[in-house]
Amino acid sequence: MKKNILESFDLIILLCVIVLVSTGIAFIYSSGVNSDGILVTNEYVKQIVWAGIGMVFLAFFALTDYRKCERISGWLFVVLLLVLVYTRLFGRYVNGAKSWLGIGDFGVQPSEFGKIIFILFLAKYLNGSANENPLKRLIISAVIFAVPTLLILAQPDLGTATVYIPIFFFMCFMAEIPLTYLMFLFGICASTVFFTILPVWNEYIAHNSVVLITTLSDFKLKMILILAAAAICAISIVVRYYFYGRKYYFWIAYVSAIIFIGLICSSGAGKVLKDYQIRRLIVFMDPSVDPLGSGWNIIQSKIAIGAGGAFGRSFLHGTQSHYRFLPQQSTDFIFSILSEEMGFAGGAVVFVLYMIIMWRTIVIIKNTSNKFGMYIASGILGMFVIHFFINVGMVMGIMPITGIPLLFLSYGGSSLLTAMSCIGLLMSINSRKFDFT
Repeated sequence: MKKNILESFDLIILLCVIVLVSTGIAFIYSSGVNSDGILVTNEYVKQIVWAGIGMVFLAFFALTDYRKCERISGWLFVVLLLVLVYTRLFGRYVNGAKSWLGIGDFGVQPSEFGKIIFILFLAKYLNGSANENPLKRLIISAVIFAVPTLLILAQPDLGTATVYIPIFFFMCFMAEIPLTYLMFLFGICASTVFFTILPVWNEYIAHNSVVLITTLSDFKLKMILILAAAAICAISIVVRYYFYGRKYYFWIAYVSAIIFIGLICSSGAGKVLKDYQIRRLIVFMDPSVDPLGSGWNIIQSKIAIGAGGAFGRSFLHGTQSHYRFLPQQSTDFIFSILSEEMGFAGGAVVFVLYMIIMWRTIVIIKNTSNKFGMYIASGILGMFVIHFFINVGMVMGIMPITGIPLLFLSYGGSSLLTAMSCIGLLMSINSRKFDFT
């Protein structure tokens, strides 16, 4: 007799999600109360509605055989790209990015739902290309990753685009693409960020005239540096393969190629990203350089977390949120409100709940016998990891402010429905982990 799918649900994950979503609704309510104790927004009502719809999404994906998604993922990916292009051209501006579609108060963020489609399509490709050349797999996977990510960056929505990076690396790692290749791509991403923010960091924080920074700020000098990196790379390759064959020539070429490509990409990133977005990436290093501007969010968030102490001021008694010192307090800084009112103990409970969800996701990855399902679960794990650690690190002042919400807790229908749908996919994978049919 075939086992009832409902009996295979991971009830531990489901319980953690319900607790987190309920907690989020409670503190979204708290964020809407002002210093006079008057409720000034109805965001918590909307979140309850989104949570109800999210449970429907969760159940739908859990009860649907995830393997059916493999056949339609290609078409979904094409639709995603078309919607992202349309959003860039005709979308609604929210917080400086044209990343929303909607009418009146109702709006959706296509790039949020796009995470699921990206995961499904990349999982389909990785699953169907297991016997192909690893370099070819990496290149095609990188193209699948780059197209939607660049469209999202063009909005420009740096925070959401950032989430696609760990999804890509987690999935490629599980697909056994050589670590040397993955580290090369990671190096390019890291060097691009480094070369993009270094001049702005020098101007706003360091105030030093370092030769390298001056070079990166001057177009002609930067071009000379790019050509030099390209020449070193080319010479190292020639010497490595035609003369000496020593392995360290390979690593010289490897590093110089990363620098060369990173410098080129940083030139493009500097034109796409706005100054305020770059400042948000670096101001966490020293918020006092702009206490009333880019550093305000971090300063007020750290005050809220510190004021919470061990057990908090108690529910509805936080001052930072009720006096409206925390901007976007129901979305990006929901963890600050929770920490002020529930203290370190409340934050620790939330931390444990997320760790349990991630642990159970790893168990699902380990136990599933289907590669397509394993890749999907790996991408979802990457999404959960980046959302949690970036958001919590951001509000604590140890990570850049990127506008990434805290899944399940932060206010917002698009992010909540995406997260609940991912939980449903995990349930579907878990319930069919030994079903090869």
